[in-house]
Amino acid sequence: MAADSSSDRSSESGSGAVLRGIRATGRAVSSPPRVVGRRIRRATHAQGAGESGLGKLIELHAVHSMGDMLITMALASTIFFSVPTDEARGRVALYLAVTMAPFVLLAPVVGPLLDRLPHGRRAAMSAALGFRGLLALLMTGAVATGGLELYPAALGVMIASKAYNIVRAAVVPRLLPSQISLVKANARITLTGLVSAGAAAPLGLLLHLIGPEGPLYGAFVITMIGAVMCFRLPHKVDLAKGERTLHLQELAEARAVGRDADGRKGRRPRVLRATGSTVFKALVANSSLRVLSGFMLFFLAFLLREQPLPGLTAALSLGLVGVAAGVGNGLGNILGAWARDRAPEFILLAMLFLAVATTTTAAVAYGTVTVVAVSAVAGLCQAMGKLSLDALIQRDVPEVVRTSAFARSETMVQMAWVLGGGIGIVLPLNGTIGMGTAAALVLVGLVVTFGGLVAGARRGSPHPRVR
Repeated sequence: MAADSSSDRSSESGSGAVLRGIRATGRAVSSPPRVVGRRIRRATHAQGAGESGLGKLIELHAVHSMGDMLITMALASTIFFSVPTDEARGRVALYLAVTMAPFVLLAPVVGPLLDRLPHGRRAAMSAALGFRGLLALLMTGAVATGGLELYPAALGVMIASKAYNIVRAAVVPRLLPSQISLVKANARITLTGLVSAGAAAPLGLLLHLIGPEGPLYGAFVITMIGAVMCFRLPHKVDLAKGERTLHLQELAEARAVGRDADGRKGRRPRVLRATGSTVFKALVANSSLRVLSGFMLFFLAFLLREQPLPGLTAALSLGLVGVAAGVGNGLGNILGAWARDRAPEFILLAMLFLAVATTTTAAVAYGTVTVVAVSAVAGLCQAMGKLSLDALIQRDVPEVVRTSAFARSETMVQMAWVLGGGIGIVLPLNGTIGMGTAAALVLVGLVVTFGGLVAGARRGSPHPRVR
C-alpha cells in the first residue's frame, strides 16, 4: 500500500510538473506578443490619440495595411519577374492602365457619393473593406494561373481600397487631439500602416507555402476583421443629426455657387482648382514628386535587369534600390511624425529642392551610390509630400466637399505616378539619360509651384473659396 501511495504521489507530482511546464511555456510564448501589443497601443494612443479616437483609426489602418500586403504578395510574381523583359513591358503597361482605371470613377462618382453620406462614414469604410475582402476570396481561383481574369478583380480591389482611404483621410480632423498637428497625425497613421504591412510579410510567406492563393485567404480574414473594427470608431466620425442638416444646406449652397452665368445646373465646387489656391499648388508639387516615384520604380526595374549596378547581379541591384526606396519612405513618415508644426508648404518645397539636387547629381555622376541615393530620396519625398498635401486638404478644404477633394487629389497624383511609370517604360535604358529626365520632371514642378507655396505659407493659407 505504501508503495502504491508513493507511486500515486510520484505520478501526480510528474503530472503537475508537466502542467507547470506547459503553463510556463505558454507564458513565455504569449508574453512577447503582449508586451509588443502594449507598446504599440501606447504609441498609437499617445498625446491624446486614445481619448480622441484617433488611436482606433490608426489601429484600423494597420489592419487595412496588413490586408494590402497579403494581396500584393499574392499578385507580385504574376506581372513582372516570371517573364522576359519585352513581355514584361507589355504586362507592366497593362498594369499601369489597370491602376489608373479606378480613378476614372473615383473623382466624378465615388468622391461625390461619399460626400452625400457624411452620416455613414463608418459604414462606408466597413463596406469598402468587406467588398475588398470578398474580391480577395474570389481571386484565389485565378492567382495560380496568372490569367487576365485577375485584372478585373484587382481593379475592384483598388477601387475599394481607395474609397476606404479617402474616407479615412477625410475624418482625421474630427478625431484630431489638440496635442497633435495634422502632419503628425497623418504620419502616425501611415507609419503604423507601414510597420503592420512589414509584419504581415512573413505571414504572407508562410501562407504562400500552402499555395499561391494562401495569402489571399489570409487577406480575406484580416480584411473582414477590419470591416468589423470600423464600428469601433467614435460616433463623432459620422455627423450628428443637426450637423447632417447643416451639411446638406452647405452642399446645396456650394452647388448653387457652381452655377454658371446662364443659370445652368452647377458644377461640383472647384476647391482644388481655385485661382491661387495653395491646395492646388501643393497638389501640383506632390504630383511632380509622384512622377519621380513612378519613373524611378519602372525605369530602374528595366534598366537594372539589363545593366546591373557595378559588381552586383541584377537581383541584388533591384533589391538594393528597392530597400533604399522603402527605407526612404519609412524615414519620411518617421520625420513627419517627429516634425514640429512647420507649414506643410515649406515641407513640400524642401522635398522638391532635395529631389532636384539628388537627381541632378545622379545625372552628372551615375553610379551605385547616386542611384541608391535617388531611390531613397524618391521614397522620402513621396512620403513627406503626401503627408503635407493631406494636411493642407484637411486644414483648408471645407468639410462639405473634403471627401471629393481627397478623391480628386488621389486621382491627380495617381495619374502623375502612371505618367512617370509610362515615361520610365519607354525611355532608352541609359542611366545618365534617365536621371537627367527625372531631374527635369521634378524641376518643372518646383518652378511652377514655388511662388504659390511660399506665398501660402506666409499668409497662413486661409480657406480657399468654393466656386
